[in-house]
Amino acid sequence: MRVLFLAAACVAALLTGGCDKQSPGQSQANEGVAAASSGGPGLDRSQAGKAMPDVAILDGDGEQTSLSAIAGGKPLLVNLWATWCAPCIKELPTLDKLAAKGGVPQVIALSQDMQPQPTVAAFLDERKIGLETYQDKEMAVSSALGVQILPTTILYGSDGKEIWRYSGDLDWTGAEAAKILALAK
Repeated sequence: MRVLFLAAACVAALLTGGCDKQSPGQSQANEGVAAASSGGPGLDRSQAGKAMPDVAILDGDGEQTSLSAIAGGKPLLVNLWATWCAPCIKELPTLDKLAAKGGVPQVIALSQDMQPQPTVAAFLDERKIGLETYQDKEMAVSSALGVQILPTTILYGSDGKEIWRYSGDLDWTGAEAAKILALAK
């Protein structure tokens, strides 16, 4: 029984570790916009130039829409997150503050939760996060993009092409975020 408990604890630690821990690559990103390998934590430009995926997501009213419809030909910063992801929850208030600033791309938080949309909206309301509730219950966006770490934030240009992505949590009001957002200009 003890071995079974130990094995279950190890599996649980591995599953949550990808969402909660920073790797050495993330500390490099804090030294000044260092690139991470594709799929790892930190800044990644290996997917630059790829078109935003054309998949259906739900808007705040539960109606189907798409990233391109939301962007409307303007730059779009898409944050993939989930209510069960501690780093995602830590990061959301900084994204909310970034969205309120002028001169930045439109910011959307795209929930990867399978819960009913009102549950996700209530989660954001409870934390006083003013970002509109978008949801990808099928995780079609993260699947199309090959995202393996939450949170992951992707910047698309006005042409709908990826500029960069940042895997892992980041203070979007801090100096590092300002550096990588400046790369889009």
